[in-house]
Formats: sequence, structure tokens, C-alpha cells
Amino acid sequence: MFKNPAELAERVLAGTPVTPDEALELLHTDDPGMLDLVAAAARLRREHFGMTVKVNYLVNLKSGLCAEDCGYCSQRLNAGTDILKYSWLSPEQAVEQAEYGIKGGASRVCLVASGRGPSNREVGTVTRTVEALKEQHPDVEVCACLGLLKDGQAESLSGAGVDAYNHNLNTAESHYESICSTHTYQDRVDTVERAKDAGLSPCSGLIVGMRETDEQLVEAVFALRDLGSDSVPVNFLMPFEGTPLAGTWQLSPQKCLKILAVVRFVCPDKEIRMAGGREMHLRSLQPLALHVVNSLFLGDYLTSEGQAAEADLAMIADAGFTVLGAGPDPSRDRHLGPAAAQGGGAEQGSGERTTTPCGSVCGSAAGSGAASGDGSEPEGASVPADVSRGGPVEAVDSSREAGSRNTGDRARARDTAASSAPTGTGMSPALAALLGSGDGPERDEDDTRVRVELSPTVRRRGAGTSVAPNA
Repeated sequence: MFKNPAELAERVLAGTPVTPDEALELLHTDDPGMLDLVAAAARLRREHFGMTVKVNYLVNLKSGLCAEDCGYCSQRLNAGTDILKYSWLSPEQAVEQAEYGIKGGASRVCLVASGRGPSNREVGTVTRTVEALKEQHPDVEVCACLGLLKDGQAESLSGAGVDAYNHNLNTAESHYESICSTHTYQDRVDTVERAKDAGLSPCSGLIVGMRETDEQLVEAVFALRDLGSDSVPVNFLMPFEGTPLAGTWQLSPQKCLKILAVVRFVCPDKEIRMAGGREMHLRSLQPLALHVVNSLFLGDYLTSEGQAAEADLAMIADAGFTVLGAGPDPSRDRHLGPAAAQGGGAEQGSGERTTTPCGSVCGSAAGSGAASGDGSEPEGASVPADVSRGGPVEAVDSSREAGSRNTGDRARARDTAASSAPTGTGMSPALAALLGSGDGPERDEDDTRVRVELSPTVRRRGAGTSVAPNA
């Protein structure tokens, strides 16, 4: 075993991979040791990706209308979720949606469609979309996510200019039958293999918080390593009402951060993306997570709202990172001075640098600056962060400071809170109302904190609507 995470990181850098037992021990790191774990994972992240963050953008080509029964999915068969439902966007509509993300700094556009898998005719629709997008934005990477692929379909996508294919394993093979019955774990593995055989970069990740055990989580991460996934999106369950997993809350911000660190240790040189549900579960630890992951989705998700895109870009800049492909922000450099402008103090290597499709640094030196490209630069710290959306929220109850306060005093304090509950940026109206209501959330036994469970905010903008997307 290992003495501490830092020692294990040095061992990984020397070429010795972690074992499942070691990964499980990392996952069980106690909260006081969490920052040591993050620092060690950050060492691996900087070695392979410097101080860059890859920005990805989702375009939902077809929403809802899925006959599969995946227990986590708001688009599943007979789900009671009130999501947007529409059939295929035209190539022109899809390109228009993609451009919102590209203007926000996205270097990869992910084209997603609901359903078990595409027909050959639908693959043709996607290839026309890709050709139109590449004609206008030849340097943008395109990742397709269309479900289970049949023979020859991956080759058609590759021939049209698709760079990568996403198909998540989602969970461990030993847990898979608990979340889906209409297809198998092996079906998913076969699709990723088809994509690899066609020359597409494999993108495959997981969803955590689906009632899996820690052992099953580790099992899934090692399966992704063995599959050779270039990009590993880590999603955190958004328990939509109307799905079998509604009301499932087994994640804390600390647990999410530890999971991301374990994925980094197991897959040290792969693109690791904090994906759907990060706002809900990581919450205020998102900037810290950037020291472990090197990729995120900008703006909204397929059927739910994400953090405001400008808040994402501000978060990246404020944490000292640079969007992959973007130039430096001159105004930020003036405000922060030469030392801060170096992106955390790491020096740019003098050796030749190239990047893989997932944005990892290759060559004789791994610097901290962004690779050259045409992406937009972040706005810096001048943009206010909008983090009003989210799931379970822990708030400090000020009544702890007055342990002898009687029930009447607490009632008066609660009434005061109700009359002054914030409703602007920083807290959603629903959360403010719940915190200030007499029917408010459950308290912990020590009466010091409250845990609020909110359903994911369903997306009502972007593709399929007349409202501009969040990007």
C-alpha cells in the first residue's frame, strides 16, 4: 500500500498504476485528508494538462421520445418528467445552437440524440450536420453521442468528420441490471469498441450516486481504464422526478471531489470532465475540482439547466486556469500582475508541444499556458457568478449560537428570516422560500444545519425552443 496520496502520485508518475484496493483506500480518505488527496491528484493533472481547461458544449439534436428504460434518465420510457420533447433538429438549427458554445470558448461540440440507437437514415442526418458545422468551424472537434451503433455506422460518422464518439458505461457491470433492462452492459462496451475500430476517439464515463457501492464505483472506473477511453465524463446523478431514482441523494461535495480524484489517479493522462450535476452536488467546491479535472460542459445540459456560462468562464479564470485554445486575457493580466498572469506560477516549457484529441499535453515539456487556437477568451473576474441552481444545500442555522433560546425566540427568528430571505443571485427563489418557511427543511440532530432537496431545474431554452441557450 502507500503512505500518503503524494507518494502514490509520484509512483503513478513513475509508471506504476494504482490498484483497485489503493483506489478504494483513496475513496475512503477522511474529510481532514481531502486537501492532501486533491493536491496529489492535481500533481497528476498538471503533469499531463498544465493549467488548461477544455470547454465542451452540448447540442441536443433530439430530445425525449426514448423507448429505453434507464432508471436515471429523464428521457426514458414513460418517464413522468416535464422535459422538452422534439424530433431531429435540421443541420442549420444544430449549427446555430453549436455556435453559441463556440463563441463561449468551446473547442468541442457534442451532438447528442436520445433513443436506443440511430437508423442509417438518422446517421445521414448527423453526417450532414457535421459537414455543415465543419465547413464553418473547421477547427472545432465534434463528438457524437447517438446510442448503440450498428455495423458501419461508426465508419460513416468518421468519414463525415466526427472526431470522437461518446457512449458511457455509466456504472459497474455488477450494478448494471439494477439501472436498465432494455439493453446490457456488454451492448455499451461493444459500441465503444465499434467507435474505436472506426478511428473515433472513445469518450466513455459514468454516473455516480445511483445507489452503487464504493466497490462498484471503483470497478466502473477500472473498466473505463481498461476500455481505453480517451475522455472520461463524470456525471453526478440528477434525480429527476418521474424516474425510478427520484429522491436518491447519496453524494456530498466532499464525496464528489474524492471520486474525481480517484478517477484522476486511475486515469492520470486522460481527459476527465466534471459533467452533469456538478452544480447540484459539488456546489461551492467546483473551483477546487478544477485542480483535478481538466474539462467541463459549458452552460446547460440535455434536459436540465446548468450554471450560467459566463459564471463557468469566470470560475475558470478566477481559479488561475486558461480555457484550452484561448489566448490570455490582457485585462486580467493588468489587474493581477505578472506573477498571477503565469497561471499559477508554472513555467511554459521550451520543448515542442502538441495536443491529443482530448487536449492532453504531449511532447518534451508540459507547460501551463493554453495551446494555440481560435477560441474565445474568458471574461475574467468581472462576471458575477450565478450559482443559484442546485440540489441538496447545507446552510448554517444561526440559532446554534444561542443554545438557550426558547421556542418562541426561534419562531420569531424564523419569521424574520422569511421576511428577508434573499431571492437574487446566489439563491434561487424556491430555495429562499423553503429556507424561510415554517414548513422548512429537516434539521440535523444537532440542530445546526439544514439539508434541502430540490429537483433538477428542467431546461426551457436552447435547442427546440425560441429562447437562446445558456451559453
